[in-house]
Amino acid sequence: MDQLKVFISDDSATIREHLISTLLALPGITVVGQARDVAASLDGIRQTQPHVVVLDIRMPGGNGISVLRKVKKMDPAPKVIMFTNFAYPQYREKCEQAGADYFLDKSTEFDRLPQALEQVHQSLRTESGAGGSPAVPAEPELEATQTVRCFR
Repeated sequence: MDQLKVFISDDSATIREHLISTLLALPGITVVGQARDVAASLDGIRQTQPHVVVLDIRMPGGNGISVLRKVKKMDPAPKVIMFTNFAYPQYREKCEQAGADYFLDKSTEFDRLPQALEQVHQSLRTESGAGGSPAVPAEPELEATQTVRCFR
Protein backbone atom coordinates (compact mmCIF):
# COMPACT_ATOMS: atom_id res chain seq x y z
CA MET A 1 0.00 0.00 0.00
CA ASP A 2 1.18 3.52 -0.70
CA GLN A 3 2.35 5.21 2.47
CA LEU A 4 1.88 8.89 3.32
CA LYS A 5 5.02 10.09 5.16
CA VAL A 6 4.18 12.45 8.05
CA PHE A 7 6.51 14.55 10.24
CA ILE A 8 5.23 15.96 13.57
CA SER A 9 6.53 19.25 15.02
CA ASP A 10 5.13 20.17 18.42
CA ASP A 11 6.74 21.38 21.65
CA SER A 12 4.58 19.08 23.78
CA ALA A 13 5.88 15.52 24.16
CA THR A 14 2.39 14.46 25.25
CA ILE A 15 0.80 15.83 22.07
CA ARG A 16 3.51 14.28 19.89
CA GLU A 17 3.04 10.88 21.54
CA HIS A 18 -0.74 11.10 21.17
CA LEU A 19 -0.44 12.12 17.52
CA ILE A 20 2.00 9.31 16.78
CA SER A 21 -0.21 6.65 18.36
CA THR A 22 -3.28 8.04 16.56
CA LEU A 23 -1.57 8.25 13.18
CA LEU A 24 0.17 4.86 13.36
CA ALA A 25 -3.27 3.30 13.87
CA LEU A 26 -4.41 4.68 10.50
CA PRO A 27 -3.83 2.66 7.34
CA GLY A 28 -1.43 4.19 4.84
CA ILE A 29 0.33 6.52 7.32
CA THR A 30 4.01 6.39 8.21
CA VAL A 31 5.30 8.81 10.86
CA VAL A 32 8.87 9.46 9.70
CA GLY A 33 9.97 11.79 12.50
CA GLN A 34 9.15 14.23 15.26
CA ALA A 35 10.68 17.36 16.77
CA ARG A 36 9.94 19.78 19.59
CA ASP A 37 11.62 22.98 18.40
CA VAL A 38 12.22 25.04 15.27
CA ALA A 39 15.82 23.97 14.51
CA ALA A 40 15.12 20.26 15.01
CA SER A 41 11.94 20.54 12.95
CA LEU A 42 13.72 22.06 9.98
CA ASP A 43 16.56 19.54 10.23
CA GLY A 44 14.17 16.60 10.50
CA ILE A 45 11.95 17.77 7.66
CA ARG A 46 14.97 18.21 5.38
CA GLN A 47 16.30 14.75 6.27
CA THR A 48 13.04 12.80 6.05
CA GLN A 49 11.35 14.66 3.16
CA PRO A 50 7.80 13.96 4.36
CA HIS A 51 4.69 14.40 2.25
CA VAL A 52 2.97 16.15 5.19
CA VAL A 53 4.13 18.18 8.20
CA VAL A 54 1.85 18.55 11.23
CA LEU A 55 3.11 21.81 12.71
CA ASP A 56 2.40 23.70 15.92
CA ILE A 57 2.68 27.51 16.01
CA ARG A 58 4.41 28.00 19.35
CA MET A 59 7.73 26.19 19.68
CA PRO A 60 11.10 26.88 21.31
CA GLY A 61 13.61 28.67 19.12
CA GLY A 62 11.08 30.66 17.12
CA ASN A 63 7.64 29.76 15.84
CA GLY A 64 5.88 27.40 13.51
CA ILE A 65 5.00 30.16 11.05
CA SER A 66 8.71 30.70 10.30
CA VAL A 67 9.09 26.93 9.86
CA LEU A 68 6.08 26.97 7.53
CA ARG A 69 7.62 29.70 5.36
CA LYS A 70 10.91 27.80 5.05
CA VAL A 71 9.26 24.45 4.43
CA LYS A 72 7.12 25.87 1.64
CA LYS A 73 10.31 26.96 -0.18
CA MET A 74 11.61 23.37 -0.28
CA ASP A 75 11.42 21.35 -3.47
CA PRO A 76 9.26 19.42 -3.31
CA ALA A 77 7.36 21.30 -0.61
CA PRO A 78 5.33 19.10 1.73
CA LYS A 79 1.72 19.82 2.57
CA VAL A 80 1.50 21.55 5.95
CA ILE A 81 -1.23 21.13 8.53
CA MET A 82 -1.02 23.82 11.20
CA PHE A 83 -2.19 22.18 14.43
CA THR A 84 -2.38 24.62 17.31
CA ASN A 85 -4.07 25.73 20.51
CA PHE A 86 -3.69 29.31 19.25
CA ALA A 87 -6.37 29.25 16.58
CA TYR A 88 -6.88 32.99 16.55
CA PRO A 89 -7.98 34.66 13.30
CA GLN A 90 -4.71 36.60 12.99
CA TYR A 91 -2.67 33.36 13.22
CA ARG A 92 -4.97 31.63 10.74
CA GLU A 93 -4.50 34.51 8.29
CA LYS A 94 -0.69 34.53 8.69
CA CYS A 95 -0.56 30.78 8.16
CA GLU A 96 -2.75 30.92 5.07
CA GLN A 97 -0.57 33.71 3.64
CA ALA A 98 2.56 31.64 4.35
CA GLY A 99 1.13 28.65 2.48
CA ALA A 100 -0.52 26.40 5.09
CA ASP A 101 -2.72 23.78 3.50
CA TYR A 102 -4.87 23.26 6.62
CA PHE A 103 -5.32 25.07 9.94
CA LEU A 104 -6.76 23.02 12.81
CA ASP A 105 -7.45 23.88 16.45
CA LYS A 106 -5.99 21.15 18.70
CA SER A 107 -8.63 21.64 21.37
CA THR A 108 -11.70 21.41 19.11
CA GLU A 109 -10.57 19.79 15.84
CA PHE A 110 -8.22 16.97 16.90
CA ASP A 111 -10.59 14.44 15.34
CA ARG A 112 -10.35 16.23 11.95
CA LEU A 113 -6.64 15.49 11.56
CA PRO A 114 -7.12 11.96 10.12
CA GLN A 115 -9.64 13.39 7.64
CA ALA A 116 -7.21 16.13 6.57
CA LEU A 117 -4.44 13.54 6.10
CA GLU A 118 -6.76 11.36 4.01
CA GLN A 119 -7.59 14.37 1.81
CA VAL A 120 -3.88 15.06 1.31
CA HIS A 121 -3.24 11.39 0.55
CA GLN A 122 -6.04 11.36 -2.03
CA SER A 123 -4.81 14.57 -3.67
CA LEU A 124 -1.27 13.18 -3.97
CA ARG A 125 -2.63 9.99 -5.50
CA THR A 126 -4.67 12.04 -7.97
CA GLU A 127 -1.65 14.19 -8.87
CA SER A 128 0.46 11.08 -9.47
CA GLY A 129 -2.19 9.54 -11.75
CA ALA A 130 -1.64 12.09 -14.54
CA GLY A 131 2.14 11.81 -14.72
CA GLY A 132 2.49 8.07 -14.36
CA SER A 133 5.04 8.15 -11.54
CA PRO A 134 3.70 7.87 -8.01
CA ALA A 135 3.83 10.97 -5.81
CA VAL A 136 3.50 8.67 -2.80
CA PRO A 137 6.02 5.84 -3.18
CA ALA A 138 5.21 2.34 -1.99
CA GLU A 139 6.88 1.60 1.35
CA PRO A 140 6.42 -1.14 3.91
CA GLU A 141 3.85 -0.45 6.60
CA LEU A 142 5.17 0.35 10.05
CA GLU A 143 3.86 -1.46 13.06
CA ALA A 144 2.35 0.68 15.81
CA THR A 145 5.18 -0.36 18.13
CA GLN A 146 7.93 1.08 15.90
CA THR A 147 10.01 3.90 17.34
CA VAL A 148 9.60 7.21 15.53
CA ARG A 149 12.85 9.11 15.04
CA CYS A 150 13.04 12.17 17.26
CA PHE A 151 15.13 15.11 16.03
CA ARG A 152 16.82 17.27 18.66
